[in-house]
This record gives sequence, C-alpha cells and structure tokens, in this order.
Amino acid sequence: MMDVILYIHLLAATVWIGGSVFLFALGIFLRDKDAQKRVYFYVGPIYGYVESVWLTILIITGLWMFFHMGLQNVFESDVERLPFLLKYKLILVALITIATIVHMYIAFKTNGKERTKLQLLLSRASSMAIFLLNLIILWFAMQIRTLL
Repeated sequence: MMDVILYIHLLAATVWIGGSVFLFALGIFLRDKDAQKRVYFYVGPIYGYVESVWLTILIITGLWMFFHMGLQNVFESDVERLPFLLKYKLILVALITIATIVHMYIAFKTNGKERTKLQLLLSRASSMAIFLLNLIILWFAMQIRTLL
C-alpha cells in the first residue's frame, strides 16, 4: 500500500511541478502580451482546477506518508540533517500552499479582466514564489529520500 501512496505522491508532484514550470515558461517566452492574455484566459482556469486537485492529492499523500511511515518520529532521529530537512520542507509546503491560494484567488477573480497594480504585483509575486518553492521543495524531498 505504501508503494502505491508513494507512486501517487510522485505522480502528483510531477504534474504539479511540470504544470508550474510550463506556465512559468509561457509567461517568460510568450512575448506577445495579447497572445499571452488569450492563452491564460483559456488555459488558466483549466490549469487552476487540475492543479488544485493534484496539490490536494500531493498534500494528502504527503500527510499519509508522514503519519503512516512514522516520519513524525524523525524529529527525534539521530540522523542529524533529517529533522532539519523535514521541518523546513513542511514549512515550504505551507508557504507554497498559501502562495497558490493567493495566486488562484486573484486569477479566478480577474480572469478576462484588467488587474489592478496590486493584483498584478501579487499575482506575479505568488507565481514566482510557486515556481521557486517547487524547485526548493523538490531539492528537500530528494535530500530526505536519500537519508531515509
């Protein structure tokens, strides 16, 4: 059973990070602002719903593994780096979840409309945070897996 949960967790991480990198790349490489708006108008809501499902699956499977694999006991572990890595990965997951909520709230509220300067700033900042946090969380996950 644990292999299935780990597989689903890895699949969810792949979809979540892959989608994030793809949309981030669109924002950078699609220079035509009108084309960018059209693409995001159609792709954005679909991506938002799909990624919400995968982020939820990622969090649920992560919590499942945390409690059913006894990872909460890691904080009392003799392995020096493991408690540090796990603690900060959990903090980063909380931050990426908050950034995602902020980004999706603005995206759904303003899809097809002009954004205020504050909405634009928050949207771009949360998008950048999601992109960078994905890469950092992936690094933490690889380090934790190596130590387990």
